Amino acid sequence: MAMFVTRQAWISFVIAVTALLGGCSKTIGGYPNHAPEPSLVAPATASHDDKAMYMDLVRQMQQQGAYYASLAHIDAYRQRYGDTPELRRRQADALRETGQHDAAREIYHGLLHGDQAAPAWHGLGLIEAQAGHDAAADEALLKASKLEPVNAAYLSDLGFARLCAGRYDEAQAPLAMAAELDPSNPKVVSNLALWALLTGDSTRADAIMQRASLPPSSRAGVRQLALELGDRHRQATSSVSGTSTTTGGTQRAGEVPASMLQRFTPLANQEARP
Repeated sequence: MAMFVTRQAWISFVIAVTALLGGCSKTIGGYPNHAPEPSLVAPATASHDDKAMYMDLVRQMQQQGAYYASLAHIDAYRQRYGDTPELRRRQADALRETGQHDAAREIYHGLLHGDQAAPAWHGLGLIEAQAGHDAAADEALLKASKLEPVNAAYLSDLGFARLCAGRYDEAQAPLAMAAELDPSNPKVVSNLALWALLTGDSTRADAIMQRASLPPSSRAGVRQLALELGDRHRQATSSVSGTSTTTGGTQRAGEVPASMLQRFTPLANQEARP
């Protein structure tokens, strides 16, 4: 009797298999896992549904962090079905995530005037931020956010880049918007808590992380990052001025918009009042 496998069941099976092989592509000890990948090429009589299924597979592999494996399947997809702007952008994302920044940058630049412009600007911003190019990172991430103004991930990354650059006051708005757009996203909430710590409000930071139910390891990571960023900014400011050791930004933590307080802190009703 012939077996019928639904599209979702097939994708789930493939993801389960590749998680064992491609899941280590985040590298162990700094080295990628080069174990052979299973064959995921669809039958020769491929239909439109097979094409859509394969693209879903690539998306899910990247969502699970199997970027090296996704690069192989992007090549396989291109050979079978041809190229698309999304495929090129996902290739650039995978190249960026695996440290191949020059190749990723070249692909992103070729996508800045089409329907993949926003994620391409976002990818360029992340590359510039990792390289320590604060102005270029801010420009690219801001363009991504303007093209997709309700994308919480873009706003959160823009705010984080500004925190890394010591621009705490300018980081407030994108981080607040991101947190209100996607309050259940751990990364978004962590960046908001990081902002609170860097502006001197540890009580609010703890309340934000507690409200979001972040695990202890994540909370410790946020606190450690706040210490590192604060020290780095103080050193940079001191080296420029010769005397100043300020933490940057003029916005006081108590001036956070009331709507954000009401959503993320139990002290909102008390602290938001004049």
